Amino acid sequence: MQFTTLQTIITCLVLLTACKSQVPQEKTAAEMQPKLVYPTTEIGNQEDDYFGTTVKDRYRQLEDLNSKETVAWVTAQNSVTFDYLNKITFRNKIKERVQKLWNFEKYYAPFTAAGLTFFYKNNGLQNQYVLYVQKNDDAQPEILLDPNKLSDDGTVALSVLEVSKNAKYLAYAISRSGSDWQEIYVMDIASKKLLADKILWAKFSGIAWHENGFYYSRYDEPVKGKEYQNTNFYHKVYYHSLNTPQSQDELVYKDDKNRERGFGVFVTEDERFLVLNEWESTSGNTLKIKDLKNKNAVFQSIVADLKNDHDFIGNLGDDLLFMTNLDAPNYRLMKVNCHNLEVKNWKTVVAEQKNTMKKASLSGGKIFVTYMQDAKSCVIQYAENGTKEREIKLPNLGTATGFEGKKNDQEIFYTFTSYTSPTTLYKYKMATGESEVFRQPTLDFKSADYETKQVFFASKDGTKIPMFIVHKKGIVLNSNNPTYLYAYGGFNFSQTPSFSVKYASWLENNGILAIPNLRGGGEYGEVWHKGGMKEKKQNVFDDFIAAAEYLIAEKYTNSSKLAIAGGSNGGLLVGATMTQRPDLCKVALPAVGVLDMLRFHKFTIGRTWVSEYGCADSSKQDFEVLYNYSPLHNIKQNTAYPATLVITADHDDRVVPSHSFKFISELQAKQSGKNPVLIRIDVKAGHGSGKPTSKQIEEWTDIMAFMLFNMGLQF
Repeated sequence: MQFTTLQTIITCLVLLTACKSQVPQEKTAAEMQPKLVYPTTEIGNQEDDYFGTTVKDRYRQLEDLNSKETVAWVTAQNSVTFDYLNKITFRNKIKERVQKLWNFEKYYAPFTAAGLTFFYKNNGLQNQYVLYVQKNDDAQPEILLDPNKLSDDGTVALSVLEVSKNAKYLAYAISRSGSDWQEIYVMDIASKKLLADKILWAKFSGIAWHENGFYYSRYDEPVKGKEYQNTNFYHKVYYHSLNTPQSQDELVYKDDKNRERGFGVFVTEDERFLVLNEWESTSGNTLKIKDLKNKNAVFQSIVADLKNDHDFIGNLGDDLLFMTNLDAPNYRLMKVNCHNLEVKNWKTVVAEQKNTMKKASLSGGKIFVTYMQDAKSCVIQYAENGTKEREIKLPNLGTATGFEGKKNDQEIFYTFTSYTSPTTLYKYKMATGESEVFRQPTLDFKSADYETKQVFFASKDGTKIPMFIVHKKGIVLNSNNPTYLYAYGGFNFSQTPSFSVKYASWLENNGILAIPNLRGGGEYGEVWHKGGMKEKKQNVFDDFIAAAEYLIAEKYTNSSKLAIAGGSNGGLLVGATMTQRPDLCKVALPAVGVLDMLRFHKFTIGRTWVSEYGCADSSKQDFEVLYNYSPLHNIKQNTAYPATLVITADHDDRVVPSHSFKFISELQAKQSGKNPVLIRIDVKAGHGSGKPTSKQIEEWTDIMAFMLFNMGLQF
C-alpha cells in the first residue's frame, strides 16, 4: 500500500505518540502516593477564653514533649515523612552534589592574645569547626580544641569562648544537641589540659575574664524532665575563681523584683570596667558599669530604662563608647565620662547617618563603623575623636564582618561574602588602609557564572521593599523557573548577602534565589523595625506576598514553581503567608517556626518576644491582632494548601517543637488538596545553632528533594 506524504507524517506521529506513552516517566508526588495516610493525632477538648472569645486548642497534649504519646507520635510522623522522601529517586544525587560542594576548607577571622594567634578552621566536612593556636606567623598551627571529639555524632558544639588576657587559659562553653543550655570548661593553653572547673546551667552567657577567673550568666537548675520547655526566670551573674567548685562562685548581680530580666557582662580591654547589659526582651536594654579598680564600687547606670537599644563598644580611659538608637533611629556613636554618666553629658562621636549603623569596634587606635546601605555593607574608619579617615574598599555587593582587635594592633582581619562568593578572609593594614587576601577558599562552584541584582518592589501599602535576586547569567524570564523565596522580617535582624552551599546547589540546578528585606528587620533602622512589629506585623506578610507577586509578574516564575521558606520568626512568616494565600506557591517550608501566637510566651525564653509580637493574655488588642494571623489558628477546613514540609527538632528550646507539632496536626486534619503536608523532626538537634555539618547536609537534601519533586522537576 502506498501512502501520501501527509499520510506518512500522520502515521509516524501516531506511532511516536504511542511509543512515548510507553516510556517510563518520573512519577509526580500525587501519582507516587495519591493518598498519604497520616498518623492519627488525638483531638482534645481544651478551650481557652480570651477576653470573651473562646479558642479551641485541639492538640494541647502535644505540648508535653516527654509523654509516651508524644514520643510515639513523633516516631510515627517521621516514619511517614522519611518513607515519602526515600521514594524520591534523585534524593541521593542531591546529597552527593551537596557534599561535594560543601567539602572545602573554611576559616573564621583570627584573633590574638598575648602574642598568640587563634583561629577556627573546618577541613571541609567536619561536623564542627576546630580551634587552632599559632605562636607566630612562621610557626605551625596546632589544634587547641577539637569539638568533633566531644561526641560521636558531632552534636556537641562550641557556643562561646574567651582567652584570658595573658593567654594562659581558655574558657569555653559547649551546647549539646542544639540546646541553648551551656556548660563551661577551662583549659590550660600551654599543656592543653582541662582544669577541674565546670559550670552548669549557663544560658545566654558570655565569658568575661578578670584576674584569676571570669564572669558568666546562668539560671537556677531547671526541673528535671522539663529542661527544654519550662520558662526560665531569674537570670543571675556570677564570678568564678579558677580551681574552685561552682558552688563557691560569687553572686555578682541579680534582680529579685524583675524575674524576667536577663544579664550579659563584658570586661574592658584594660580590665578597668565591668559592663552589665540588662534586658527583658529582644528590644531595649540598660547599660551599667562598675569600676573594678575600686573594691567598694557599685554598679552605676549609663542607661537606666529599657526603652532603647544600646551596644557598649569599649573605653578610652575614663570615656565610655557605645552605640545607641536613643533619639537616633539609625543609631549613633556616643561617649560619656565615667564620672558624669547622665544623658545630658553624652557627647556625639559619630553622628546618625542616612544609612543604618550596624556595628562599631575599637581596634588599633581607630574606630571602625559598619553601615548598611540598602542591606549591603559599607565600612568607614574614623579616628578616636570621630573624624572620618577613609572608607574601606570592599570587593563588591556583599557583607563585611570583623574589624576587631586590640588597642595596639597594626593589622586586623575581616571577612567578606556575597550570595555567589564564599567567605574570604582579608588582612587590613592600619597605616595604609590596604586590604590583602589572607585566605580564599577553593571549591567546585563557578561564581562567575552567576549574577546578583537588587530590585525594589511596592508592597500592599506602597512601601518600597528591596530584594536580592540571584541566578545564572543569561537566564530566560519565561515564567517557569524554579524559585526559592526566603525571608525573615523581624527582631531588628538584617538579611544581608552571604554565601551558602545550600543556595549554590539550588542555583546550579537552574534555580532562582530571591531574598527580600522585609519590614520588621533592621536594614533601615528602628523605623523599619517598628514597621513590622506588634499591630503592624501584617506589613511583614504583605511585603512577602508582594515579593512573590513581583517575581511572578516579572516572569521569573509562576505559582507552581515557587517555594517560600523561612526559619524561626521566618517560620511564622511562611506559616502566616501560606494560611492567608494558599494559592501563592507550590511549596511551603516553615522551619522551627513560632506558629501558635497565643501561647508562645509560656515556654523557655518566649516571653522575651512579647515586645515584638504582643501578648494574647495581657491585652485584648494584642489578642485580636495575634489571633487574626496566628498560623495555627488560621488553617481552614476544605482548603487546598501547598506541599508543606514543616521542619523542627526535638531539642529546640528556643522555639519549642510543640509549635510545629500542633500546626502540622491541624494542617493534616484540614488539608483538602492532594499536596503532601509533612513534618521532619530532627533528633539530637535544636534551633539551628551548632548543628553539625552532616545534619545540615541531610536536612538540605530533604528540603531540595521535596521542593523539586513537588514542582515536577528533576535534579
